[in-house]
Amino acid sequence: MPTADPVNVAWRLRQTAEANPHGLGVAEPLKKWIEGKRQYNRVSFQELDDDSTLLAAGLHAAGAKPGTRMALMVRPGIDFISCVFAMLKAGVVMVLIDPGMGRKNMLKCLEEVQPEGFVAIPLAHAMRVLMKRRFPKAKINVTVGRRWFWGGWTIKQLRNRKLDNWQLPQTLATDPAAIIFTTGSTGPPKGVLYRHGNFYHQVTEIQARYDIQPGETDLPGFPLFALFNCAMGVSTVIPDMDPTRPAEVNPRNIIDPVADFEISQAFGSPALWNTVSRYCEANEVTMPTLKRVLSAGAPVPPHVIQRVRNSIAPDGDIHTPYGATESLPVASISGSEVLGETAAQTKIGKGVCVGAKFPGIQWRVINIDDGPIEKLVDAKEVARGQIGELMVQGDVVTWQYVTRTDANPLHKIYDDEKVWHRMGDVGYLDDQDRFWFCGRKAHRIRAAEGDMFTIPCEAIFNEHQHVYRSALVGVGEIGKEKPVLIAEPWPEHRPQNESEKQILQNELLELAQSNPLTAAIETILIHKSLPVDIRHNSKIFREQLKTWATSEFTTPKT
Repeated sequence: MPTADPVNVAWRLRQTAEANPHGLGVAEPLKKWIEGKRQYNRVSFQELDDDSTLLAAGLHAAGAKPGTRMALMVRPGIDFISCVFAMLKAGVVMVLIDPGMGRKNMLKCLEEVQPEGFVAIPLAHAMRVLMKRRFPKAKINVTVGRRWFWGGWTIKQLRNRKLDNWQLPQTLATDPAAIIFTTGSTGPPKGVLYRHGNFYHQVTEIQARYDIQPGETDLPGFPLFALFNCAMGVSTVIPDMDPTRPAEVNPRNIIDPVADFEISQAFGSPALWNTVSRYCEANEVTMPTLKRVLSAGAPVPPHVIQRVRNSIAPDGDIHTPYGATESLPVASISGSEVLGETAAQTKIGKGVCVGAKFPGIQWRVINIDDGPIEKLVDAKEVARGQIGELMVQGDVVTWQYVTRTDANPLHKIYDDEKVWHRMGDVGYLDDQDRFWFCGRKAHRIRAAEGDMFTIPCEAIFNEHQHVYRSALVGVGEIGKEKPVLIAEPWPEHRPQNESEKQILQNELLELAQSNPLTAAIETILIHKSLPVDIRHNSKIFREQLKTWATSEFTTPKT
């Protein structure tokens, strides 16, 4: 576990402000255009540091203390980033929930975490007031925008206060800093407790691994990846997009700001980069200042990697950091390594290589176990090359869930002063100590003949020229499941009638029979559009498909 030293990643913002006070901190797009150019609201590093300190003092004046839980529900932009740093400075525990998870899940998560207040836009406060019985502890509330019929402070009022020699509280590495919810892709969303030490080491590890330099400019296609740019001395340009629907981004809203701000780094999900890179290819557009592209949330297909590399700086590359809400970053691999070596192995069912681990990470691949493992000695390592379950330990690894706490025994192994997190992913380590991802543990098919793993099997079918992506699910009793392959064709190759559908199914069955990995698959289903996660629009929701396939598999056709 992290040592109890004074730590706060927000202190790095002050260091950045001292080193480059007038440098661009954050730019957010406005609706206003002049002479064909989008206009931006901008703040410098110094302005952001001053504003977040003022807001931190205001939160204390409003009644928030170190350890107070407050939900942050603000749209991506300057106010969002300033509020994050204010909460970190104040020692307030911010609760971050992805709005894309849907109203029902969002309300459930908020109810479970029981915030003591909200820093939120008016619509979120209206929801809070209308459902006040679900949030009885929410007494400290700040409206970002115009306050309606409720009380509390506004962010404008906090900004109009005087500091009066207010001093930032000292936070320790072990102090709670945030509660961030998982997407719920393999079960109900869980609240992950981040401590100040986790955040501090995240920034340190990411900056060192990718050689991110002060003075660079980043365009984040996912708000959480924008949070610590200022702590690295990196400017942030917020793109005009719906972060809950990255696949639907207007490519020009990525390409144009890259050119306007000479952006050197950009983050986006595989779905976002698929959309943008296809546009670049079709329109012969490049982004020559972009030297570092980051993409996470799901494996990035080689065709996306290649198109992205073709559209950025000649000496640039795309990197795919691997991790989870509970532990990020864990490992990383470059696009050049994928295209030059590992993609060929992925195609033949060897899994997806996520690369070498970050220096601060320890990892082991152990026997697959669906139950809790109480002691480290009970986690038996498997041989290199053998598929097992990955577990990790390090300063970026979180210690516990604070909601759905019944998941703690299933995911955490406590070893004296260390906490190991079971990632829930299966795969193996190669002779270069790289991890090869073979799917989620919960998604494996438990057939009578033995386990089948999703990623290696799906790769065989994804090589068919008409298949965009596929998903392997199990139908029937655990231990006797029947593997069912669900294929999503490329839009231009979607079957137009039953005859074309049957031809594609037969071709995929032939592929299945030609490979020992997939020979047990006897059922192929065609799906128009596979359901995907709300955070990155890339991770396939196999739980939903399992239900659908069970219905398709068991319902008699008339």
